[in-house]
Amino acid sequence: MPIPDFQTAMLPLLRFAADRKEHAFREAVEALADEFSLTDAERAELLPSGRALLFTNRIGWARMHLKGAGLIEPTKRGYFRITEAGIGLLAESPQKIDMRVLSRYELYRDWRAVEKSTETSGTPQVAIQANEQTPEDAMAAAYGVMRKALEAEVLEQIKASSPAFFERLVVDLVVAMGYGGSHQDAGRAIGRSGDGGIDGIINEDKLGLDVIYLQAKRWDNTVGRPEIQKFAGALQGEGASKGIFITTSTFTKEAIGFSKRNITAKIILIDGEKLTALMFDHNVAVTRTGFYEIKKIDSDYFEGE
Repeated sequence: MPIPDFQTAMLPLLRFAADRKEHAFREAVEALADEFSLTDAERAELLPSGRALLFTNRIGWARMHLKGAGLIEPTKRGYFRITEAGIGLLAESPQKIDMRVLSRYELYRDWRAVEKSTETSGTPQVAIQANEQTPEDAMAAAYGVMRKALEAEVLEQIKASSPAFFERLVVDLVVAMGYGGSHQDAGRAIGRSGDGGIDGIINEDKLGLDVIYLQAKRWDNTVGRPEIQKFAGALQGEGASKGIFITTSTFTKEAIGFSKRNITAKIILIDGEKLTALMFDHNVAVTRTGFYEIKKIDSDYFEGE
């Protein structure tokens, strides 16, 4: 199943602590990962920052909100247990626990209070969205939208460029990815005439211990199986074992299937979407306009307190 959001994890987390025992946060994460039947890949999925596990992060936010409502309490670093208020809520057999449910608790309202809160019956009320995301999820969503928009814009620019520019772009990308040796070496290799369905040969490493054959198509039309078969035949004729086929368009299912089944050479297909994603990841034709650093508390700093 998909990785649950932090509000979906609130009730299972509180139920996990229902035995009134002290529990380690890591223990809770593992137990809930089993309860949600997460795969190994889902358990290992990272936030876009690449520095924290997505599921662990969401359980951490669920714990924080439950703590804010006084339903669980910390006992020592990395450990928590349920409170009487938490036991009382479970006794109501709730179908779910989310931010709207937690807003019943004054402690939670105070914790979530903002400067411009409205007054209702003398009690500060906080506008709470039922589908509110964690800050990391919200930033990741915004980042994803901005990235996709930029990649689409880059692809449009590539399609409108000249063949010579596309060649230079491919050179910049393969060198940025660590292939092709120097720009000069990669430029000479890729600047071939396309003899036999091969547009260029690049070094797999800077020492040139192995080579990769390249085909690049600045196309609008979908690339079909015949083109990939032609490329595979050219590789076989060269005695090559590795090839990359790059296009600004897309590949048909038959083309993708053939590349995976081909046993004479390993062929990697890079369509327009993958091309611009690689350019984004390796800072080719894009530039950084801002940087936001996310920090967390250094628990070791307070270890001796």
